[in-house]
Amino acid sequence: MKKLSQVCCSVFLCIATTVVCAQSFRVQCPSNTITHPDPNNAGVNNSEPTYSGPTNFSAGSNGYLVPSGNVNGAIKCQQVSGGDGYATMADGTQTFMFSFGPLSGLADIAAGLPGTQFPNIFNTLYASYNPHTPLQPGDPATTDGATDYGSGGTYQVGSSAFTWNGAVGEVPDVPYVATIYDISESGNTVTVVLNTQVPFSVGDQVIISGTGTAYDSPAGQAFTVTAVGVNNTFFASNFAFQYYNSKTGLAEINEPGNATAASLPVVDGHVDPRQIMDVGVMNGNIPAPLVAFDEDDELFLTLTNVGMLMRPDLFEQHTIHFHGYPNASSFYDGVPDASVAINIGGSFTYYYLAPDAGTYFWHCHITPPEHLQMGMVGQLYVRPRQNRLPSGTSLYTGLSWQQGDLRTACNPNTDILCSTTLPAAGDNGAVQGKDKLNSPQKYVYNDGDGSTAYDVEYPLQIHGFDPNFHFVGMTFNPEAFVDMKDKYFLLNGRSYPDTVTPGPQATQSSDGRMHYSQPMPSIINIPYQGKAALRIADLSVSEYTTLASLGIPMKVVGWNAKLLRDQEGNNTEYYTNSITLGGGESLDVILDASDASCGFAGCAAQLYPAGSVFYLYTPNLDHLSNDAENFGGLMTEVHICNSVTSSTYGNQCN
Repeated sequence: MKKLSQVCCSVFLCIATTVVCAQSFRVQCPSNTITHPDPNNAGVNNSEPTYSGPTNFSAGSNGYLVPSGNVNGAIKCQQVSGGDGYATMADGTQTFMFSFGPLSGLADIAAGLPGTQFPNIFNTLYASYNPHTPLQPGDPATTDGATDYGSGGTYQVGSSAFTWNGAVGEVPDVPYVATIYDISESGNTVTVVLNTQVPFSVGDQVIISGTGTAYDSPAGQAFTVTAVGVNNTFFASNFAFQYYNSKTGLAEINEPGNATAASLPVVDGHVDPRQIMDVGVMNGNIPAPLVAFDEDDELFLTLTNVGMLMRPDLFEQHTIHFHGYPNASSFYDGVPDASVAINIGGSFTYYYLAPDAGTYFWHCHITPPEHLQMGMVGQLYVRPRQNRLPSGTSLYTGLSWQQGDLRTACNPNTDILCSTTLPAAGDNGAVQGKDKLNSPQKYVYNDGDGSTAYDVEYPLQIHGFDPNFHFVGMTFNPEAFVDMKDKYFLLNGRSYPDTVTPGPQATQSSDGRMHYSQPMPSIINIPYQGKAALRIADLSVSEYTTLASLGIPMKVVGWNAKLLRDQEGNNTEYYTNSITLGGGESLDVILDASDASCGFAGCAAQLYPAGSVFYLYTPNLDHLSNDAENFGGLMTEVHICNSVTSSTYGNQCN
C-alpha cells in the first residue's frame, strides 16, 4: 500500500530583501531586473555599455515604465561582513576593531581595488574556480597561493596568485523538492503524481531520483516538464505532471517512499553558513571594502553580520549608511530609526540606483561615534557617464544628452542641487579620447569641457583612532566617549611609512591566521605630464584634518559629491596647496603635474621631472605621529613616473 509521505519543499524567495527567508545568511545578485531586463544575463547586465543618450522608456504590462531601448548602466553586486578584526600600525601596535570585511571580490580587495562586481563574476562559485581545494578558513587571499610574505608581512605577488572574486559561501540551491506518490509511463510519456501540488511549470527541468534505475534521471541530465494538471486516479489533477522519456516499456514499481522530483540546482543567493563564518570572522578591514560603481548602475550590497569573536557578549547589530547619498527610500538608508538593522547571524541586501557621480563614503549607523571610531568606515565613489562616451564624441554634446534623462536633468531655475549644468562658456571642442595609460579618458564628474579629466585615480580615506578606546572596547570595560582623542592618524588605514608600502598589509589575528587588514596603500604614482584624481573623504569622529601638497598644485573640482560649478555654468574650481576637511566631508582633488598647472609649454618638465618625489602630508604637526612616536601619521609620497602601468595590483610606476 502506498503511503502519503512528508513533502520536503524549500522555497526561498527574497524579493528586494523584504521577504523573510528560511535561512539567515543570504546574498542577492540578480542577473536581470526591471531596469536591466536582459533575460539572458548577458549584454549590458555584465558590462558597462557606451553612453550615447538617455535610456528610452515605455509603459510596461504592469503599468510602470520599463526600458525600451538604449539601456544604460549595469548590475553590480558586493558582499561585506560585519564583525571584528585587528590592524597593525606603523610602530608595530596592533589594535582591535569593530570592522567590515570582504565577503566577495577578495582578490580585488587584496589588490587595493573596489570589490564591486558584475553578476557573472559575483555569482561564480568557488567550486568552479578551484574544484580540487575547498575554501580555506581565514582570509582565502592570504592562504590559497595568493602571496608570500616579505618583511613585516607585506604583500608580494606569488607565482599562483589568487584571482577569485565571487561571493563567499554562495552554493547551488534546489528551490523545489517534492516526494513522489506514484510514477508510471505510457509509451514515452511518464506521469508523476506528487504528495503535494505540482511546483513546476511546463518547460521546467526536473531531476527524478530514488524510483529505480529506469526512472532515475541519468547523471547530469534532467527531464523537461511537458504537461501539468494531469488527471490521475490518486489525487486532484494539480498534483500530477508529465515528462518525456526516450526509454519505453518501463515496468511499474513500488515507490520506496523516498522517491523525489526536484528542480535543477540554481545559484539564487543560497549560501553555506560554514564558509561565511570561516572567512568572515576576524576578517575586518580598515578602510572597509572599497565600493565603486557607475551612473545608471543598480548596486546590490549585502551585509552579513558574523558577530564579534573577541566580544561574544555583545549582540551588536550593524547597518550600512551611504553618507550624503540620495537614496530612493529610507528603507535602504541604514539609519535604524527609519530603516532596518542586521542581527548577528543575518544578512540584508541594500539596493541603490546610482545617482550623480561623485565621492561619498559609507559607515555603520549603529552608535556611530563608537562604531566609526572602532573602524566601521569605508570609501565609496560613483563614476560619471562621461567616461563611457564613444571615442571622438563631443563632451558638451554628451552632457547635453543627460538633460533628457529625468533623473539627472538640470534646470538651474528650479533645482539648486543639480550638478549637470552645461559650461557657461559653451562648447570648447573637447572630445572623448585617450588618457596617458592609453585607456578611454576618465573624468571625476560630467563636466562637458574636460576640466575634471585625469589619468590615474586614488581614493584616500582620512581616519584616526584612540588606542585606549579600542583597548577598553576589547576588554569588557566601559568606553569613555568624553575622553576619546585620536592618537594615530591614518590614510587608508595606515600611517607613514606604511602608507607608501605597496600592496596589502596583513595582520595575524586572534584566530591565528593572517588577514589583509589594511589592503590599500596610499602611494600616488602619476605618469609624466599627467594628472591624478584624489577622492578624499574624512571619517574622523574627533578631528579636523588638513592635507598639503608640496610642489604639485591641488586643483579642487568637487566638494561633498558635487561638481564645483555654479547654476549659470561657471566653474568655481580652484587651485590651492592645502585643503581642510571635517569628519563627514569629501573633496575631489586633481594633482596636476602637466603644463596646464604651471602655464606654459615645457614647464612641467622643469617642475615635475620623471623620477621626482613629492609629499602629501598634514601641516598639523601633532597629526604627523604614531602615538608617542614623532614620525608617521598623515603623510604619503607622490611619485612622478616615466609611465604608469595599470595592473591587477594598482598603478605601477615604470
